[in-house]
Amino acid sequence: MSNWTVAGVQMDCALGALAANRSAVVANLRRAAARGAKLVVFPECVLSGYGFTSRAHALAAAEPLPGPSTDVVAKACAELGVWAVFGLLESAPDGKLYNSSALVGPQGFVAGYRKLHLPCLGADRFTDPGDRPLAVHDLGGLKIGMNICFDGSFPESARVLTLLGADLVVLPTNWATNARKMAELVSAARAWENHIYYLAVNRVGDESGFHYIGLSSAADYLGNVLHFAPEGEEAIFTIEVNPTAAAQKRVVTCVGEYEIDRVNWRRPEMYGPLVANPGAFTGHFNK
Repeated sequence: MSNWTVAGVQMDCALGALAANRSAVVANLRRAAARGAKLVVFPECVLSGYGFTSRAHALAAAEPLPGPSTDVVAKACAELGVWAVFGLLESAPDGKLYNSSALVGPQGFVAGYRKLHLPCLGADRFTDPGDRPLAVHDLGGLKIGMNICFDGSFPESARVLTLLGADLVVLPTNWATNARKMAELVSAARAWENHIYYLAVNRVGDESGFHYIGLSSAADYLGNVLHFAPEGEEAIFTIEVNPTAAAQKRVVTCVGEYEIDRVNWRRPEMYGPLVANPGAFTGHFNK
């Protein structure tokens, strides 16, 4: 199975400016494709911005999935022969509002993901908790799973995607100043413990009192950091992903003497507390 060139686009966006943000996404998609990328990943809420002050404010910048933006990006993907993951606020037919990411490709809209874990911060104060099971999508040789920002703080999210067959987990994110430790640690930790590739793509710029730090990162299936993007600057970077290596979970240093498998040697029968829910989370201020 051949390697995939995957790009991260660390960029700024403008609060509520869907048309301008969409144009910037397509322009950067073209730049990444020109560098050989087959999959291009953008930040969380890159179409909408994040620093909303009310549910109504956030809803005004939301759109359905599929919708106008997935149509525009998919048209560019078809022309370029690439796939893209980008963040947006999703307005659902039942009136709910989600912090979502969209996966589109040459054939159009593939899937949406709704953020499961919501911090009391920015737009997430007003969005509804994700209501769909975690899923892995095969792009034709590369299997990817999507998380968003705070999801990366919960190792269960990446582990479930690993068990579903992901070679790569992508994390569109909006890390501001106080999330520096997350930016420094999450890609290598999640990649190493699951023997997968992990790509976290952050934004930059200032918005509604937040300063976004950049520091997007990628790590390989051994936990080696492949790239750290610069702090506070827009950047496009690429990594090489080897799906065959990610799928081979057992690491053999010396046959029969030093072998490790952090995925298949789990003891699920001992993990009962992981699925004991102390109380259902229904959101912060979205009522």
